[in-house]
Amino acid sequence: MKFKEIIQEEKPREKLKRQGVESLSDSELLSILLRTGSKNESVDELSTRILKEIGGLNKLSNMSLNMLIKIKGIKLSKASTILTALELSKRIHDKENKNIKLNSTTKIFNYYKNEFKNMKQEKFYVLLYDAKLNLIERKELYKGTLDSVNVHPREIFKEAILESASSIIVMHNHPSGDTTPSKEDIEITRKIEETGKIVGIKLLDHIIISHKEYYSFYENRIKEETLS
Repeated sequence: MKFKEIIQEEKPREKLKRQGVESLSDSELLSILLRTGSKNESVDELSTRILKEIGGLNKLSNMSLNMLIKIKGIKLSKASTILTALELSKRIHDKENKNIKLNSTTKIFNYYKNEFKNMKQEKFYVLLYDAKLNLIERKELYKGTLDSVNVHPREIFKEAILESASSIIVMHNHPSGDTTPSKEDIEITRKIEETGKIVGIKLLDHIIISHKEYYSFYENRIKEETLS
């Protein structure tokens, strides 16, 4: 690597030192994670190209290891660094949940909607609550396809029992943006509810979510009971 390129790669770090991390652009933040460029590109050029190819920083969170290493200039070491940084950010985000009362559908939707904005596959989560409706933990249980996700009540309640939860809310996304429940969604909700009654852990709601809207089984059941 040429001396000029080494100086170029130090620029984001020097900017961070002088002006703080908030002053860095998306590509500069990525440059610091990547540390070095490739034979034909400086790290600034590499990070700028990566963001352009994938469609921006918001798409980075949905990249898998295999997807990253297919990008020219990204090998296992760089891909691992990116994924580790993303996972740390996600875990910090989840830990902060414990200080926020996520005890209503609207609050849950507003808190998580941006996370689902560019997600291309279904993901299924269980939110575990204590007796005072404080969130204990959010667990990701399944990753599916655009069409379906395989969910078994046994796995859901195993997590709830391990964390001594008193109640749960399950949540998954529809990548299409249409939150209308499918037959499978209705069936799994029924199974989870029945299993919850057997093990003594109440299902409070099943929320289908996109970045624009949500469907709440609980809210719609209340509407139906009110109208009947």
